[in-house]
Amino acid sequence: MEPRREQGLLRTDSIPEVGEDAAATVGMAETLSEEQDELRRELAKVEEEIQTLSQVLAAKEKHLAEIKRKLGINSLQELKQNITKSWQDVTSTAAYKKTSETLSQAGQKASAAFSTVGSVITKKLEDVKNSPTFKSFEEKVENLKFKVGGNKPAGGDFGEVLNSAANASATETIAEQTQEETH
Repeated sequence: MEPRREQGLLRTDSIPEVGEDAAATVGMAETLSEEQDELRRELAKVEEEIQTLSQVLAAKEKHLAEIKRKLGINSLQELKQNITKSWQDVTSTAAYKKTSETLSQAGQKASAAFSTVGSVITKKLEDVKNSPTFKSFEEKVENLKFKVGGNKPAGGDFGEVLNSAANASATETIAEQTQEETH
């Protein structure tokens, strides 16, 4: 081909003949075909390597399973080991340690607060039990119990006293209703 020359609006370079253009196209097609052939060969080689590696991996997995079977390691034991290892990994992290420390401190503070509240409630109940009003109420319940129960020894626990007071109250109410009906 000749170099291109320009003169005004008319082209002066030579136009390739039909045969020249066809030869260039055939040359490019041969290059493409050779390149495609090379890629196809490489593809087949890689697929064959993958096949070989898959077979080797399957053989290794089978061998691994056989060793585990001989050692008595089963899936459940592996799962336990994995969970234990994972838990150890989690507990060794800084975030877990900080959280654990914070929760421990919060638990100690809550325990101290509950202890204080319990002590305050116990003291208040003792104060109420020792108050003149409670003593007076207790004496009235004891007297009522004596009136209803007769010559039973005084004392007993507070629950028994309340039960007998309730029974006495119910008995008195029935007796009063019976008297009113007969009059």
